[in-house]
Amino acid sequence: MSRKTPAQLRSNLWFGANDLRSFGHRSRAKQMGYANEDFLGKPMIAIINTWSDLATCHSHFRERAEEVKRGVWQAGGFPVELPAMAITETYMKPSPMMYRNFLAMETEELLRSQPVDGVVLMGGCDKTTPGLLMGAISMNVPAIYLPAGPMLRGNWNGQVLGSGTDVWKYWAEKCAGNISDCDWTEMEDGIARSPGHCMTMGTASTMTAIAETLGFSLPGASSIPAVDANHSRMASQCGRRIVEMVWEDLKPSDFLNADSFDNAITADMAIGGSTNAIIHLLALAGRAGIKLDLRRFDEISQRTPMIANLRPSGQFLMEDFYYAGGLPGLLKQISPLLKLDCLTVSGKTLGDNLAAARVSKPEVIQTLESPVCASGGTAILYGNLAPAGAVIKPTAAEPGLLQHTGPAVVFKDYNDMAARIDDEGLEVTQSSVLVLQNSGPLGGPGMPEWGMLPIPKKLLREGVRDMVRISDARMSGTSYGACVLHVAPESYIGGPLAFVRDGDLIELDVANRRLHLQVSNEELNQRRATWQAPAPRYTRGFGALFAAHVTQADLGCDFDFLHAGAATPEPEIH
Repeated sequence: MSRKTPAQLRSNLWFGANDLRSFGHRSRAKQMGYANEDFLGKPMIAIINTWSDLATCHSHFRERAEEVKRGVWQAGGFPVELPAMAITETYMKPSPMMYRNFLAMETEELLRSQPVDGVVLMGGCDKTTPGLLMGAISMNVPAIYLPAGPMLRGNWNGQVLGSGTDVWKYWAEKCAGNISDCDWTEMEDGIARSPGHCMTMGTASTMTAIAETLGFSLPGASSIPAVDANHSRMASQCGRRIVEMVWEDLKPSDFLNADSFDNAITADMAIGGSTNAIIHLLALAGRAGIKLDLRRFDEISQRTPMIANLRPSGQFLMEDFYYAGGLPGLLKQISPLLKLDCLTVSGKTLGDNLAAARVSKPEVIQTLESPVCASGGTAILYGNLAPAGAVIKPTAAEPGLLQHTGPAVVFKDYNDMAARIDDEGLEVTQSSVLVLQNSGPLGGPGMPEWGMLPIPKKLLREGVRDMVRISDARMSGTSYGACVLHVAPESYIGGPLAFVRDGDLIELDVANRRLHLQVSNEELNQRRATWQAPAPRYTRGFGALFAAHVTQADLGCDFDFLHAGAATPEPEIH
């Protein structure tokens, strides 16, 4: 493999010429105290840092950025830290998903407009991983992903707590009158006790595992707990490796292909990953110019056992997963299902990266022969209620609900649901199907995580803990239940979900991948004819841009103008 020369560095266009413009570029670098020896002829490495005071999962990123810089300096590069939008799952409204594409655009343009030769991407909280990777794929300079790592396990009253999963579980018990306010406050104090993202196999852990499987992270990087010393060492290793990647000119387009995406989907199914991964993988594939549709997820799911015994579908947490062998251990177990010749940012193949991997706790990472579940964690449904598909996570639902027919109880939007769900007069039983409309990409807006509709309190008091619930929303990867999600096309634009009425019978048949509204075509056509489109939610700003260009869930909710196409021209240096 031929290596770049200093004259071929992208940053050399800014700094290397003997002209007035380069004089300005060099003098401004010297304004910050740097000398020509620091940056001339050396790879300029961007460190895109999604730290902020409200990005609680990334609270250790100031320190990690310095550790990345140390590695870059050690390898003979010149590090520059570039802050980008910190998408925090906890605080951003109306939905952090609305801003994933914003981060992707910002990442791409930060890299394009600046004298950058390579980039270390720092993320971890749910939408930061896909947002950063989408931007890096579109820009296509050497890029390596540094995952934030999961937080430590939570504790309460001698019990281990997992973020999200145990919140929903104990909230149901509190609503049923089985948990006191004092207990609830103690849980609040003990569930999130270190830097890092959710320590369940939620969206954050799912997407960092997918990033590593795709080839974007160094071997094992996605599993290391945020506060483990190995995480600090991995950060510096990323800094050293990205400098070498620049000299090698190893770009995302060199290791992303149909096989690497098949590997990512296979890993997703084997870990029992978040349903959100489907939307993000569709968007990532679109950026890479790789054709991917929902049916491919189902094909791979049906041939891939789930072997990670992790909440919400299993028993353990990410801390246990790491010390059991982490993602390399799991990928080694499922290696017969993977394309092992795929290249990664290590400069080696996936198979090479897994050569020394092993599993030390088989109760956490099981085997293909003795899995947690015989098939993957996700199923794709079709029918007259979801012509473009819908998603369910069968491993997180009560088995008896995976084939169910019941009468609909319809909520026209989230506010309607919040106002009526606990009304003692609500006509609802355990066999009812709860339906939430207008909660998709445009309806939410931003497709919020409303898909785990709450169980009505009067049913909670009767001992009900799961029901069939259907929406065009998403749900947290830490959630559980018989929740049908991502119904496409969404109700806000006139998808069939908009025409469901109270009492309509809805059939869910996961084994046969069927979601059917038992209403005649003639009746549906009559309802469609009287339906009126809602008024636009935004008339200006990013919201208006989002509404004008976001695609539906089955296409990844990316902006239509950001999918792969003709390369964007490099900026001219004047």
